[in-house]
Amino acid sequence: MSESPLRVVLIDDDEGLRTALADSFTIAGIEVEPHGDARAALAQLDADFRGIVVSDIRMPRMDGHALFEAVGARDPELPVILMTGHGDIAMAVAALKQGAFDFIAKPFAADHLIASARRALEMRRLVLENRRLRVAAAEAETHYPLIGDTPAMVRLRETIRQLADVDVDVLVEGETGTGKELVALLLHRWSHRRARQFVAVDCAALPDAVADEALFGSRAQPGRVADADRGTLFLDEIDSMSPALQGKLLRVVEERELPQPGGAPRVVNLRVVAAAKTDLGAAVAEGRFRADLLYRLETVRLRIPPLRERRADVPLLFAYFLGEAAERFGRERPNIDPAVEARLVADDWTGNVRELRNYATRVVLGVAEGTPSAADQLPLAERVDRFEAATIRAALDRVRGDVAAAAAELQLPRRSLYDRLQRHGIEPAAFRHRE
Repeated sequence: MSESPLRVVLIDDDEGLRTALADSFTIAGIEVEPHGDARAALAQLDADFRGIVVSDIRMPRMDGHALFEAVGARDPELPVILMTGHGDIAMAVAALKQGAFDFIAKPFAADHLIASARRALEMRRLVLENRRLRVAAAEAETHYPLIGDTPAMVRLRETIRQLADVDVDVLVEGETGTGKELVALLLHRWSHRRARQFVAVDCAALPDAVADEALFGSRAQPGRVADADRGTLFLDEIDSMSPALQGKLLRVVEERELPQPGGAPRVVNLRVVAAAKTDLGAAVAEGRFRADLLYRLETVRLRIPPLRERRADVPLLFAYFLGEAAERFGRERPNIDPAVEARLVADDWTGNVRELRNYATRVVLGVAEGTPSAADQLPLAERVDRFEAATIRAALDRVRGDVAAAAAELQLPRRSLYDRLQRHGIEPAAFRHRE
C-alpha cells in the first residue's frame, strides 16, 4: 500500500484569507487541510503526522504560539510555520529560537509561503524517512546480524564497534554477497549518527545520464549526498563510478562541501562508507579510479572474508537462514539431511552469504533437490577430497592455525595431518593472521 502524500494543516480564523491560501496550496499541487480553530487542528496531529503546520499567531481560544508549544510536546520534529502581523514579530522570533521552522510577516505573497512550506515538507519527509530507517536498522541488527564465530568475524565485529563512533571514512572490501551494506549499516547503527539518515547508493545501478543529479542534486531537488547530511552516505560498488563523478565526489570527501548550482557550496556533515568488490589499488594502476579519491576513502579499510575462508561459520549461518525462511513462509523447519550437510561442507559458496541464504530458502520450500550444485556433479574421489580439505580448513580456523590442536580435534596423528595439508595445499599460517 502506498503512503498518503504529505499535507499542510492550515490554521487561520480569517475565513477569507484561509480560503485564499488553501486555494494557493491546491494550485501549487500541495494537499491542504484548512481549519479555523487551532484546538480542532491539534486533534489531527500526532508524532506520525505526515505533513506540516502553517498557522496564524493571533487567534481566539488557542493562539499560534500556544499551538506551536503543544505541537512541540507531541513531536518536536514536526515543522511549524507561523504567519504574523507586524505587532507579533517579536513573538514569532522567540518561537523561531525555540524551534519553529519559519515565520512569514504579513502582508506576504502567496509564493513566499508556498516556497517555505515546500522546504518544511521536504524536512518532514526526511524526518519520517529517518524514523523508518531507524526501525529498519534495528530490525537488521536483530534479524540479519553479522553472523559468525570464526576469529575473522569476531575481529570484524569488534573493529566495527570500535570504529562506529569515530567519524572516519571507511572503505569496505569484499566479494559479491559477503554483506558489505550490512557492515556499513552497522557502522551507522552503532554510531552517534544513528538518529539521522542512512543513505545507500548503488553506484553501478546509476545510469550516467542521471547519476550526477541523483548524487549531487539540482536547482529543483537535493541529491542523495544532501540527504545524508548529519548521517551516513554508503556508496556501494564505487569502483563503477565514472571519472567525472569521482572528481565531484572528491570535493565532498575532502572538503565536506557540496557544490550548489549558481551559488556558494553547501557544507555537509556526513560519514562516507564506500564499498568495492574489486581491488581499488589495481583500478588506480589501470587508470580507472582516482588515486587521490582512494587515499581519502581508505582512512580505514575493512575486509569481509568470503565464506570459503570461514567455512566453520557456514552451519551457523545456514541454521539461522533456515529458521528465517521457515518463519517467513510459514513452513516447518526441515531437518538437515546428509545430502544438504555434504553440500554445506563441500561447496565453495562463490555467491557467499547471499547464495547460502537462497539455498536455505530452497531447502525450506522443498525445491533444493532438483538443483544440484557443481560439487554434486564431481567424481566421488574428488568430492571426498573436497570434503576432507574443507573439514581440515574449518578445524584450523577454529584453532587459529594451531596444527597440534587441529590434529587432536580431528583425531589424526600429526604426521598424517601434515601429509594431508601438503596434499591439499593448505597453509596453517594463513589461519593465524588472516583478517
